[in-house]
Amino acid sequence: MNFNNGEKSEITLYTTLVNRIAEAPQKRITFAEYMDTVLYHPDYGYYSTKALNLGKRGDFFTAVHLGSDFGELLAVQFAQMWEILGRPVPFSLVEMGAGQGILALDILKYLQQYPSFFTALDYVIVEKSPALKQEQQQRLQEFPVRWCNLEEIPSHSLTGCFFSNELVDAFPVHQFILEQGQLREIYVTTRGGGGEGRRGGGGVGGVGGVGIVSVSPPLFVEVTGEPSTPQLAEYFDLVGIELSENTYPDGYRSEINLAALHWLSIVADRLQRGYVLTIDYGYSNSSYYNPRRSQGTLQCYYQHQRHNNPYINIGQQDITAHIDFHALERWGECCGLVKLGFTQQGLFLMALGLGDRIAALSHTQQPLSELLRIRDALHQLLDPLGLGGFGVLVQTKGLVESQIAQPLKGLSIPL
Repeated sequence: MNFNNGEKSEITLYTTLVNRIAEAPQKRITFAEYMDTVLYHPDYGYYSTKALNLGKRGDFFTAVHLGSDFGELLAVQFAQMWEILGRPVPFSLVEMGAGQGILALDILKYLQQYPSFFTALDYVIVEKSPALKQEQQQRLQEFPVRWCNLEEIPSHSLTGCFFSNELVDAFPVHQFILEQGQLREIYVTTRGGGGEGRRGGGGVGGVGGVGIVSVSPPLFVEVTGEPSTPQLAEYFDLVGIELSENTYPDGYRSEINLAALHWLSIVADRLQRGYVLTIDYGYSNSSYYNPRRSQGTLQCYYQHQRHNNPYINIGQQDITAHIDFHALERWGECCGLVKLGFTQQGLFLMALGLGDRIAALSHTQQPLSELLRIRDALHQLLDPLGLGGFGVLVQTKGLVESQIAQPLKGLSIPL
């Protein structure tokens, strides 16, 4: 029997998961462990193989695939941050999860217009995927960029800005469900495996309840049990949510992103003075755990189609969950970060000059088809129901009051 590369990867990942479940003490693994394996396995995970084909030919696209404007406008913001910090040398710009390196290329090209800043710039990329790192190095070979892990950066050593675009949503999440008012974690096992609280019936992955999922053969099965760590219950103390039976219905299900808190702890520790800029889709305050959002936010992307089954197309599809910006704000405070502002991406980019770019299109000498393409791309960056509705969180550390008082361009109200 002949298999293509995608089928071989899926079979290998499936075998890896089955073996890991069989070796686990209770013959089950957390959903976070499952998600981490299918996305980040060094040889067969999604971000080691399929993520090389992002954009129109892949499973999803991001703002960077719509043209260079997104990166150029971010560059304008980074240049102002450098000015506010007193023009430090070096100014470390740390991009975490750089994808194909397109955003870095757009930023670096545009910053050549700021010779003094460009000379002071220390551009660092933190990338977990070996395949994506290789593509980044090829694309950025003409620029002075260095790669490292967050753990390799000494504590309190960098002045500048740590930033990410659609990174945190891909962190592995724990899933939970409320059963008779009690917090229970959702685990993944195989048919005939261990675990407690096995649940059958309809639905998979975060929509429609907990259930048996067809993966042939054999089957992955979701089971419930006691939380794997006390941090899951402590998370709700952090965000100020009380999971009472009076407020939340039995069977209420959602996610907890402990990996995001761990990541932010490291970032805050490495930053001596400067900014943390996080761009992603998610919710602020208690709206993430709205009782009416009873099946969570987990979703999968396969060939630009969105669905809710994380147990198919193993290693061949993206799996994400919205992020809880309120949790990042609160945990950031615990780590010494100060919230400077939170806004929507569309407003952030308009304040940085996106409106001027749209207006200037009428004065350019380009074919009509190209003008329409560019205008459509710019409007997609603004669409409040799409990319324009993404959240932008800016946090700071080590700034004096006079520096905090200087408003960032991106957080000002666009005229």
